[in-house]
Amino acid sequence: MPDFSQIGAANLIGNLLFGSIGFVAFVYGKKQSLWKIMFTGLGLMIFPYFIAETVAMYAAGIVGTALLFFLRD
Repeated sequence: MPDFSQIGAANLIGNLLFGSIGFVAFVYGKKQSLWKIMFTGLGLMIFPYFIAETVAMYAAGIVGTALLFFLRD
């Protein structure tokens, strides 16, 4: 169970940022039938709910976003 006492403005902004990137990647992957992009976008939308620490969430989000660029070809 995540510790909700650590949630602050930076955590909420990161959640919104990576969730939005994930949503766009999911929709793009679905329209283009690119399963890797679609599932990576789904992962970007879901992971902030399981990581409560802000620094870890940003690190995982940056890695996931970078993964989108490597999977696009």
